[in-house]
This record gives sequence, structure tokens and C-alpha cells, in this order.
Amino acid sequence: MSEPNRAQGPGHLRREISLLGLVSTGIAAMVGVGVNILPFMVQRYQPGIGPWVPLAYVVAAVPALLAALCYASLVSAMPRAGGSYVSVSRALSPFGGFIASFSQWFGLSMAMGVVAYFLVPVLRDLFLNLGVRSATVLDQRGLRIAVSLTAIWVAWLVNLVGVRFYERSVVIMAAITILGPLVMSVAALLGPAGGITGNANPSLPEGSALAIRPFLGTAVVLFSSFIGFDAISQAAGEARRVSDLARAILIAIGGVTIYYIGFTWSVYHAVGWHAVYQASLVHDISAPGLMAPLLPSWLGSLILFSVAVAILKVLPAVMLGNSRTLYAFSADGIFPKALCSVHRRFQTPHYALLVTAIAASLCVLGCNLAGDFFLGVDLLVLSMLVHFLLMAAALITFPKVNAGLYRQLSFLRSRGLQVVVAYATILMLAALLVVEVTGDLYSQTPWYLKSTTSWVVVMCGACGLFWRFWTRLSRTGVDPGAAIFRELPLE
Repeated sequence: MSEPNRAQGPGHLRREISLLGLVSTGIAAMVGVGVNILPFMVQRYQPGIGPWVPLAYVVAAVPALLAALCYASLVSAMPRAGGSYVSVSRALSPFGGFIASFSQWFGLSMAMGVVAYFLVPVLRDLFLNLGVRSATVLDQRGLRIAVSLTAIWVAWLVNLVGVRFYERSVVIMAAITILGPLVMSVAALLGPAGGITGNANPSLPEGSALAIRPFLGTAVVLFSSFIGFDAISQAAGEARRVSDLARAILIAIGGVTIYYIGFTWSVYHAVGWHAVYQASLVHDISAPGLMAPLLPSWLGSLILFSVAVAILKVLPAVMLGNSRTLYAFSADGIFPKALCSVHRRFQTPHYALLVTAIAASLCVLGCNLAGDFFLGVDLLVLSMLVHFLLMAAALITFPKVNAGLYRQLSFLRSRGLQVVVAYATILMLAALLVVEVTGDLYSQTPWYLKSTTSWVVVMCGACGLFWRFWTRLSRTGVDPGAAIFRELPLE
């Protein structure tokens, strides 16, 4: 039986996002920079990975799929806006829920800034391929910042005017996103193997041996490509049917995994890894840029357009989830109540969206100042690994911490299967976290530009905010754990 679409009064989010909209949200948040840029730029970041990038994608997909199962199970029992925060705070602990979701919010804010900043070179290549030679002006720092900020604030406007307009926009962009890389994959497979080759580099392995350190480092980087399916759970308070949430998460993560591996393998089939490595040393590269010499000019332009859309559409999808995290913090009283207020006309959390857009804009400026694309990627990976670890831990503790809500769980209902999935997720994510942190700490980067240092500083500030909220509420004689975190927030 389908679940009723309950009417929402003033001040509530509308349950209007369909299964198609939820799946498109997950795809839109995942497919973009991850598949079009990271599998190729990683040759510069992890020298020695050589031809093993597609296999590293397979390894990265396993913990992502396990984390998605944990997500789907928890959100089936707690379908509210701010999904992961609500889930972990009710199933593990209030502090754990806050740390998990604030870490996520910080990482995704960094991701939005990186995505917007990297959009500009793709637009430059598109216009150059169309014969607009003046497009080189987009390399100027001021213009690049202006275009990046414009993209973020267009995403803010799309979210502000309501989920119906958001759903139409994101479904169309998700379809365009998939089309271009599919065409590239077919062209790469039909062409000769190694159609573009580079000169063998004596400092790198010839491709016959698998070097463990760069391989694991690459798997960690590529894990970031799967981050985004959690945007589905963040929009849980606006899903038309609760049963659609778990289904949408599994459809999105499963389809994207197959898509990523197939696409990366096909491009490396057409473009030798030596050529990819050498191009990455010269400038930032992308899949359509590598494939352009093998394609007709008009087809290259079409693919570049699709990649630009792929990158652009990440912004409204991630902004939707990030704003709902702030909404949930505010609803519980941790952040100012204004952040959970809803626009009278559009029925969207306008102040939470505004703060999210400002944070993303600051990240664009940070990308410009740091001049390090992978610093943002490292911050995203570190933040999300911690986030997913706490989600998996919440699935283990759920029946003991909150038996009432646990009985409402409708996906992955076998307790034995839950425990196996959760512990397997924790083991794999912990291994990736060790690789990420040790690689960062032993890098030659100055300490103040290390992702671990930045993450610790930000999270210490976040802990201070939570402590202030908890002590203020406790002084009134209220037990916050019992008064707030035993039940679900109102819709």
C-alpha cells in the first residue's frame, strides 16, 4: 500500500519529492567532478598508480556500497530532514549525531567550493572548442571567482523556489550528465586501444607491477566520487513516500558504481596512462579534454557541454542536503531557531539555504587562496569517512539506544545481517581513514595546509558549539537526551 502524502501546514517542509527525484538527487550529487576529473588527475596526485585506476575504483566502491546499506536501513526508521544527523543522534548519541553531521556539512561545503571552482576550466575548454578564442580570459583569477560564485548562487535560487522546481531541474541535468560520458565510453571502446599514448616515464612503473601505496591512496581519493548518495537521506523530510528512500539510495549507488567503473576503464582503454600522467603535469585535465583528439569537433563540444552540466548540477543537489542539516540542528535547538524557519511562499528553509550558500562561497575563495585542488578533496574524504563510520556505529547501537524507533525500521530488518554489514563497513572505512591520515601527515605540505589539521581545528570549534547548547539546556533542569533525542523531530 502506498503511503499517504500528508498535507503540511505552514512552517513545514512539503513531501513532494518522488522516487525519480530522490534517485536524481543522489546521481546529481555523485556524478560530476568525481568521474570526469579525479580518475585522471589522480595520476599527478598519486604518481605510480599507472593503469590500475579502474581497479582502484572497484576497491573504493565496496565500502561505499556498505555505507549505503547502513544509510538505507537507518533512514527507513527515521525519515526526517537532516537524515544522518537525526539518525545518528537518535540511534547512537546526540553528540555523535552532531559530530557526524557537522563533519559532513563541513566536507560538503568544501566540495561545493571545489566543484564551482573547477567548473570554470571546463567552460573555458567548451568555448575554445567552439572557436571562441577569447575564452582564455576565464583563466583570470577575478573572472574565475565571479563565475564560480555565480554558479553557487544560481543553485541557491533553484533550491529557494521550492522542491518541485528543484526536482524538475535536477532530473533534466542528471539525464544530460549521463549522456555525454556514455557517448565518450562508446567512442573509446570502438576506437583502437591506446589511441593516444605518452612517452614512458622511467620514474614510474611500466604498468605490470601494482604499487600498494599509490593504489591505496588512489582508492581513498576515488572513494570521494561516491559521496553524495547521502543527499537522499538529507531530503527524507520531503520524500513523497518513506519507502522510496532506501530504494532510491540503492538504485543511485548501484547504478553509479557500474557507471564509474565502465567509464573509467573505457577512457583508459583509449588514452594510455602515460599520456594521462604527462597531461596532468601540465594543467588540470578532464575526460573530455583527453578524448577530444579522438572525436569530431562537434561531438567534443557536446560532451564538454554535458560535463559542464554534470559539474554544475552537483551544486543544487549538495546544497539541498547541506541546508537540511542546518535545518535539523536548528530544530533541535543547537543552532539559532531562525535556521529552521520556512519561507511562507516557497515552503523551503530560506535562512538555512542562505548560510549554506555563504559557506560554499567562502570555500571558493579558499580554493583560490590555497591554489590546491586536492586540499579540498582531502578535507571532503576525511570529513565523510568520519561521518560514515559514525553512521555504521549507529546501526550497531540502535536497538539498545532507542528500541522504540528501532521497531520502525523497514529495510535490512535481520539483526544478524545488520551487525555483519555495520562491522564490515567500520573495518573498511577505518582502513581508508588510516591511509588518508597517514598520507596527509607524512606529506611535504606545510602543517597549516594539511587536511587533518584543518579538520581538527574546525571540529574543535563545532564541539564548543555543541557543549554550549548542551550546558545551557541542562541548566534549565531539562535532560536534553530524554527531552529531545528520544523522539523524531516534527515534520
